[in-house]
Formats: sequence, C-alpha cells, structure tokens
Amino acid sequence: MTVLSDTRVLGSNSNDAAAASSLGTTARVWEALRAVRDPELDTDVVSLDFVASVEVSEHGVAHVSLRLPTYFCAPNFAFLMVADAHDVVSAADGVSRADVVLIDHFASDAINAGVAARAGFVSSMAGTEVGEAVAELDELRRTFTERALMAGTDLVVRPLMREGVTPEQVAAMTLGEAPASDDLRRLRARRRELGIPSEDTDPLVVDPTGRTVGVDALPLHLRKARSYQVGVDANTSICRGQLAARYGV
Repeated sequence: MTVLSDTRVLGSNSNDAAAASSLGTTARVWEALRAVRDPELDTDVVSLDFVASVEVSEHGVAHVSLRLPTYFCAPNFAFLMVADAHDVVSAADGVSRADVVLIDHFASDAINAGVAARAGFVSSMAGTEVGEAVAELDELRRTFTERALMAGTDLVVRPLMREGVTPEQVAAMTLGEAPASDDLRRLRARRRELGIPSEDTDPLVVDPTGRTVGVDALPLHLRKARSYQVGVDANTSICRGQLAARYGV
C-alpha cells in the first residue's frame, strides 16, 4: 500500500508539474501573440480578439486558432497574421512545435497549408480562387507600416499642438523632447521597422522615407497623418463590430 501511495503521489506531483509548465507556456504564447498585428489596423491580434483559442500540450505543442471579423476578410492580410503568429509562437519559451490555424475563412485551407509548409503567399494561393496572389507580401507590409507611421505621428503631435506647441516648435522637435507615451513608443517601433532612425536626438516628424518634414511642409503632412489615423479608427470600429456580431464577443 505504501508503494502504491508513493507512486500515486509521485504521479500526481508529476502531473501537477506538467500542468504548471503548460500553463506557463500558454501565458507566454498569449504574450508572444501581442507582437502580431493586423497590418491595416496596426493593433495586435490579442487586443482585437482575433485569437480564438490557445492550448499547449504537456509536450509543448502549441495549438492556436485565429479568427477574423468576416468570412471574406482580405486573404493577404490573413496570411500575414497567420504566418507572423506561427513565427512568434514557435519562438516562445517552452514551445516544441507550433500549430497555428485560421478558422472560418474562405481561404483558410490554403493559408493554413501554406504557413505550415513555410511557403510564400503566391505558392500557397496557387490554384485557389484567390485572384490577388500576384506577389509576395513584403511590399504590402511596408506600405501599411508606413501608414502606421503617419497615423502614429498624428497621435503624438496632435496633443502637443492642442496644448499650444507651435508648428515651428514641432518641426524642430526631436523624439527625446516629445512627452513619453505609449503612442511615442509605438511610433519609434514603426520607425525602426522601416529602418528610420529613432533615437532621442532624431527629428520627431519625418516622412515614410525618413526625411525630416520642415515647417513649410508640416501642415499638409499633419493633415495626411490625421487622415490615416481617422481611417484606422474607422476600420477598427467596423472590424470590432463585425467580430462581435459574428462571434458574440
């Protein structure tokens, strides 16, 4: 009886340890997924509630399901999110293998197979009904990162000008002189992604190529930046509403 009891205790402790490890890895997977953004909305998939489920087996196999607001969401954006999720989940501590799938989407089979095979977008969409798979997605990703840079400029600069900072002061301001905020940190991150210097001594307002925007060009630049941010806000609101209606979240 003593041996059986000891065996049961050891087995229980072992199971408890495995369960605790799985929970820890699950938390790390959720955190890793915050690095995956919807390119159009510049918001992470966790905040958008695009992550339907995360499960991690006792052997470290992470099963992640992603969902989107509609059945016909753009397949190129969907592919980017699934591929990015696969990359960050695979790299999470404690994960031995990542199984990331998109559910409830017209191109999910092709996207899931392509990402699992580490194939590009064009190869993955070959022979499917997706007609826009004419090029890989690096240029698309850069285009929307540039838009995020513009929208981020609006979020950082508009509050300054509301407080009375003049256009001349904004044009001369450096990143280090702008008040610390989540928006400023995100703006720096988008600049780094585009290869644009983002140190404290670098100019605050630059165009998507990294050129400094002077005071004469500043009004038009900020109007464009505002239009991008308004578009992001509107699209985010629409997507959240569609997701809520579709899944009751």
